Amino acid sequence: MRNSDPKNLSLGNAFLVTLFFSIIYTLVSYLFFQFRLLPFIIVNVLLFVFVYLLLRYTLEKFIYHKIRLIYKTIYNLKRQKGTNPEKREFAIKSIESVNQEVLEWGETKKLEIEELKRAEVYRREFLGNIYHELKNPIFNIQGYVLTLLDGGLEDQSINREYLLRTEKSINRMIAIVEDLETISNLETNQVSMKMSKFDIVDLTKEVIDYLELKAKKKKKSLEFGAKYDRPIIVEADLKWIRQVLVNLIDNSIKYGRLKVGKTEVSFFDMDENILIEVTDDGPGINVEDIPRLFERFFRADKDRARDKGGTGLGLSIVKHIIESHDQTINVRSRIDVGTTFAFTLKKS
Repeated sequence: MRNSDPKNLSLGNAFLVTLFFSIIYTLVSYLFFQFRLLPFIIVNVLLFVFVYLLLRYTLEKFIYHKIRLIYKTIYNLKRQKGTNPEKREFAIKSIESVNQEVLEWGETKKLEIEELKRAEVYRREFLGNIYHELKNPIFNIQGYVLTLLDGGLEDQSINREYLLRTEKSINRMIAIVEDLETISNLETNQVSMKMSKFDIVDLTKEVIDYLELKAKKKKKSLEFGAKYDRPIIVEADLKWIRQVLVNLIDNSIKYGRLKVGKTEVSFFDMDENILIEVTDDGPGINVEDIPRLFERFFRADKDRARDKGGTGLGLSIVKHIIESHDQTINVRSRIDVGTTFAFTLKKS
């Protein structure tokens, strides 16, 4: 019923009851006594009014009153936490509209529950990853200290080496904590982006020069994908974009081809934005691993990745930085061909 409010329902049902009575009255009058029009009209009018008022009262008092309470309850549940209850009159709605609102509210709650379940799974994995990442350096430090206390401190052949190993493990723990703090600050918007206009080509040259020695040790070359004679001006936070470039290029050095490899950085004009691509010719990433690359501590090849150092948080930091600029980052990869990380920045 399209118009199922109390007034329309009462009118419709009163008309049907009156029509039914009229037919019965007419048949009976022709069979048993003389039909009279005036009494017929008076009785039908009185019957129509009585049925209408009775149905209207019943619907509003017992049925639609309950519907109004349901609607009011849903409205209060839909209010955000922390807001004061709003005093308002709830108009009588049709059963269909209330049913639709209940279905929409139920669907919203279903999505929220599914999101909470995913968040719970992620939380468990995250805590497990933190434990796993911190366990190794803590146990290493404990082993080195116990060895030194058991007499190694007086042994000139091992004391310095074990102290250096202890320092390395401590530095790894500090790096993990600092990266976690960075991600937390980015997620909670505690880091304000200081936007400025700068040449992304010059910044990339600076990062390449910074990582060139490390690349040579790994027999990797760092190059531009083309010759960029003119400056490419973008509007972003220079410090954080430098961090993005360092993380991505450093990753390509670590996880690129095992022998002689190459990393290229390219720029593309995308109207309002500049697309920056960092491409390596490494072993590639499995398709099923790509959606999880930006998760904290996720490593596509856990054994090889830990041997190469790092906190496992670099790509997660990159994603948060780019999203803090209201931009996007994505990955495409082919096994035995290479991987490309591409992100956008606002063109100035």
